[in-house]
Amino acid sequence: MADTTHPEESDPVTPTPLEQLAEAHRVGTSFKGWDGEPAKVSRETLATVLAALGVDASSDAAIDRALEDAETGPWRSVLPAVVVVRQSDTDAVPLHVPVDADAEVWAVDEDGVRYTGTVARATGTRRVDGQDVERREAALPHALPLGWHTLHARVDGQETSCTLVVTPDRLSTTAALMHQRTWGLMAQLYSVRSSGSWGIGDLADLGLIAQAAAGHGGGFVLVNPLHAAEPVPPVEPSPYLPTTRRYFHPLYLRIEDIPEYARLGDAPRNRIAELAAGFAEANTQTDLLDRNSSYAAKLEALELVHAVKRPEQRQHDFDAYRAHQGQGLADFALWSALAETLEPGAPEWNDVGRPGSAGARAFAEQHAARIEFHEWLQWLVDEQLQEAQLEATGAGMSIGVVHDLAVGVHPSGADAWALQDVLAAGISVGAPPDMFNQHGQDWSQPPWHPERLAEAGYAPFRDMLRNILRHAGGIRVDHILGLFRLWWIPQGQEPGAGAYVYYDHKALIGILALEAERARAIVVGEDLGVFEPGVQEYLGERGILGTSILWFEQDEDGPLPPESYRKGCLTTVTVHDLPPSAGYLAGEHVKLRDRLGLLSRPAEEEQAEDRAAQEKFISLLRERNLLTKGEASVQETVEALHAFIAETPSVLLGVALADAVGERRTQNQPGTNDEYPNWQIPLADADGRAVLVEDLTGSERFASLVAALGISTPGKQPTGPLT
Repeated sequence: MADTTHPEESDPVTPTPLEQLAEAHRVGTSFKGWDGEPAKVSRETLATVLAALGVDASSDAAIDRALEDAETGPWRSVLPAVVVVRQSDTDAVPLHVPVDADAEVWAVDEDGVRYTGTVARATGTRRVDGQDVERREAALPHALPLGWHTLHARVDGQETSCTLVVTPDRLSTTAALMHQRTWGLMAQLYSVRSSGSWGIGDLADLGLIAQAAAGHGGGFVLVNPLHAAEPVPPVEPSPYLPTTRRYFHPLYLRIEDIPEYARLGDAPRNRIAELAAGFAEANTQTDLLDRNSSYAAKLEALELVHAVKRPEQRQHDFDAYRAHQGQGLADFALWSALAETLEPGAPEWNDVGRPGSAGARAFAEQHAARIEFHEWLQWLVDEQLQEAQLEATGAGMSIGVVHDLAVGVHPSGADAWALQDVLAAGISVGAPPDMFNQHGQDWSQPPWHPERLAEAGYAPFRDMLRNILRHAGGIRVDHILGLFRLWWIPQGQEPGAGAYVYYDHKALIGILALEAERARAIVVGEDLGVFEPGVQEYLGERGILGTSILWFEQDEDGPLPPESYRKGCLTTVTVHDLPPSAGYLAGEHVKLRDRLGLLSRPAEEEQAEDRAAQEKFISLLRERNLLTKGEASVQETVEALHAFIAETPSVLLGVALADAVGERRTQNQPGTNDEYPNWQIPLADADGRAVLVEDLTGSERFASLVAALGISTPGKQPTGPLT
C-alpha cells in the first residue's frame, strides 16, 4: 500500500494547548490536503486520537493535566520503558533518580555476561510528586553484542531494569548484495497450481517454482503474504488482510507431504485420495479460484492425518516447536478454536474477553484437543516452509524465499484479540485525502499503540518478524513508511477525519534489521509514494532496500533513465496492484477502472494520457536500442521493458511470474472489494490457458524473458551509490 501523502508544513501560528499536547504524544496537527494546501487536523480528531493513546483531552482542565503528565512522566521512572540502540551508538541513556542518590548501571546480555556502565553527573533537576529528581546520563559499554539484553540500574539499593536491544548499524546481508546482483520471480502463490495441488498453489509448489527460477539463475522467489486467515471457511481472499501476521495459513499445506500421511490406514488414505482427485480439474481451470472448497477439503484431510499416532521423535519435535513458540502460539490456537466455534461479534466473545481471562482459561480447558490441533497445523506449515527454503537454496538460489509482510491485520482477527494490549482501540489505519483519492483510504486495520508497544519491549513486533524469518531468505515490508508514521482514523469517521501518529522509527527499523541480521536475510521496504524528507535515506543507511516500479519512475519530463534508479533497491516492471505488463500495455488498468466506475474524468481522457505516458517509455526503449523502431509484438515490448530495468544499478530485479507466462489479468484492483474478484485470479498464459508449475521449466517464453535481463548467470555488476 503506497503512502500518497505529502510532507507536512509547520504552522506559523502558536499552537493551542491541545495541539501542544498532541505534539507531545507525537500526533501530527496538520497535513497537506488533496489540493496540496495545508490542512489542520480538527480538534475533535485530536481529542479522539489522544484518547486512543490513553490521554484525556476532553476539557481544558484535562488538557492542562495531561500536558503536565507528559512533561513529568519520564521523570517518574528511573529507566525508560525500553532502550533500542545501534551497536556503534554512544548516546547516553537518561536516568531519573532522587537528588544526590547513589546510582549504578550495568547490562546483562543474552548469555548472562555482565557489562558495567557508567553514570555521569546530573544534567537537570525537577520537582516531581513532592520530591526533587535529577536526570543523569548513563553510558553503555561499547562491547555489547547484538541482541536482546537487559539494562539494570540500582539507585540507593533499589534495583530496576528494562529491555535493552542492540541493533546492527547496517544489515550485512545488503553489503553482500553489492558484489553480485540477482533476479527473482514474484509470484502470487495461491494462483500457481501444479498437478498435485488441491485447486490452490501450496508450499510444495513454492519449492518447484524456486527450482524453476534457479534453473535460469534466479536468486529468490518473492511470494504474497502467507499469513493465516480465518480457521475455517469462508476465508478472506486478500492476503493483505490476515487474522495474524505472525502465523501462517494452513491452506498452503501439501497434505501428501506430511510424514504421518504415509502411516494412514486404507480407509482414510482412500478418502484423502478422493478429496484430492476432486481438484484435478480445478487445477487447470482459469475461472476464479475457490479457496473455500480447497480449504474445507484440506481441513477434512488434516483431521484424518491428525488422528494418526505420531512416532516418539515426531512427538518430541512437535513438543519442542510448541515450547519454542510459547504463549504466542497458545493464544493464536485458542483464538482459532474460538473463531471456529463463535460467530464474529457474538456476545460470547465478551465472556472470553482477552487471553488469560477466566473465560479464556475455561474455554481452553474445555477445548484443549482442538487448540492442540491448531498448534499442530502451524508446526506442519513450519516444516513445509523449511523444506521450501531448503529446496530453493539447494537448487542454487542465493537468497531463496522472500516473504511479504502485510501492513496490519483484520480488526476481528487473532492478533486484534491476542495483542489488544499493544494495539490502539477504536482506530483504523489508512491514508488521508490526496490528489489520487480525494476521499482518502481506510484499510480497516488497528495500528500498534506506540507507547504500549515500547512498554512491552517491542516483543510482539520482534516475535512476528522472528517467526516469518525462521525459514526465509528475506522479507518485503509492505508500506514500510508505516514504521515512521501512520494515518489514524477514528472509528466511524471518514478517512479524511484522521491524523498522523508518529512512531519511534529508529527502534522499529533497528529491530527489523536485527532480526533479519540474525536470520541472514535481506529486507526490502515498499517505500513508494510521497513521504517526508530523509525516509529513503535513513532506510538505505540501515541497509534496508527500497522499491522501484518502472511505470512510477518518472517526473514532469518523462521516464527516468535507468542510471537514475537507486542501487539499494528491488526494481520491477510491474506490481500486483497493476495488470501484468501485457495487460498494462493494452490499457487494461484504465478499462477496468472505467467499468468499475473508479475514474474521476472521462475514460477517453484517461486513456489518452495513459497512451501518451506509455509512448514516452517506448520511445526511451527505442533510443536505447532495446526495442526496434518498427512494429513490435507485446512479448518483444515486455522483454524490452525488462532489459531496461537490467540497465539500472539496482541490486535486485524482480520478474512477475505473470509476465513470464503472458498473463494479462489484474490480481488486485485497489479501491474495490466485491466489485472485482481481487486475489482470485489463477495463473494463465497469453492464450488464456492455465499454467502449471511443471510448465515453467520448458517454457520458451519464460526463458526468453529471463534472457532479456542478461543476468541469468553471474556476470553483470551493479554500479553507483546505494541510495
